[in-house]
Amino acid sequence: MGRVVLVTGISRDIGRRFARAATGDPSIERVIGVDVVPPRGDIGDVSFVRADIRNPVIAKVLAKEDVDTVVHMSVIATPGSAGGRGTMKELNVIGSMQLLAACQKSTTVDRLVVKSTTTVYGSSPRDPAMFTEDMGPKRLPSSGYGKDVYEIEGYVRGFARRRPDVDVTMIRAANVVGPHVSSPLTNYFRLPVVPRVLGFDPRLQFLHEDDLLAVLRHAATSGIPGTFNVAGDGLMTLSQAVRRLGKPSLAMPRFAVGRLGATMRQARLSDFSPEQLVFLTYGRGVDTTRMRTQLGFEPTYSTAEAFADFCRELTPAPLEGAGRA
Repeated sequence: MGRVVLVTGISRDIGRRFARAATGDPSIERVIGVDVVPPRGDIGDVSFVRADIRNPVIAKVLAKEDVDTVVHMSVIATPGSAGGRGTMKELNVIGSMQLLAACQKSTTVDRLVVKSTTTVYGSSPRDPAMFTEDMGPKRLPSSGYGKDVYEIEGYVRGFARRRPDVDVTMIRAANVVGPHVSSPLTNYFRLPVVPRVLGFDPRLQFLHEDDLLAVLRHAATSGIPGTFNVAGDGLMTLSQAVRRLGKPSLAMPRFAVGRLGATMRQARLSDFSPEQLVFLTYGRGVDTTRMRTQLGFEPTYSTAEAFADFCRELTPAPLEGAGRA
């Protein structure tokens, strides 16, 4: 008998695509997708269950379906796609807490995979050259997506201590790019003129969307516990990325870029948050040694190759729906 996998966040594109891809794995018997609204695309053999992970009813879903593997992908990156910062916080943090509580009570769940992000490390001028998984942010996030992820990771570590019999894997993914990705960063690169912070050229790392699906599938089927940075080989600077886009850029003082970002948020042109401004000032680099030596995963695309694939299929930024990956 194969594994029974429950995937949260299936209404978003990346969750739907992962769930559908997982049904093709011979070691997986069934895949159940959970969200408050049905997915818009084809889900193939995935069984959809309408449920809100903020509600304790999620525990009944785990029991009824005999779920043994949970892949948590419903952490939202932008308030615009959630209906505001308050709703985003509730969906991310309260939803994750309820899901972990359900997993803790479950008698069948023995594997938990959490899609996290390297955003948890933050960005600052005091950052190390490369963050390892044992390092924390030099400045604790005070708001937004970064704060949500930092809190969620703390709850996940607490769950792992309370349920040592469950294999817990956290995937700290670098910024995901690809033809189908709509996120704050990809929508930034889709702007007709790319604003940059004057005097700074931050380092960037990317993970191709296909490699994200592959590493989550690998984690769900291998059951290797731990926290792992996942990114394509190499780094790029923002100036290199802009040149490969073939677009004009405009270097501006940081306060001016911040004001421009606020204007774009109000006009719903881009969800350009203060934490993204900090990232586009200082950048970030993460060490992926543990990804190879312990998790046993090798991305197909390097950072440069992932960005090149994104550039090939570049389309104008959508007005709505930022942060769905």
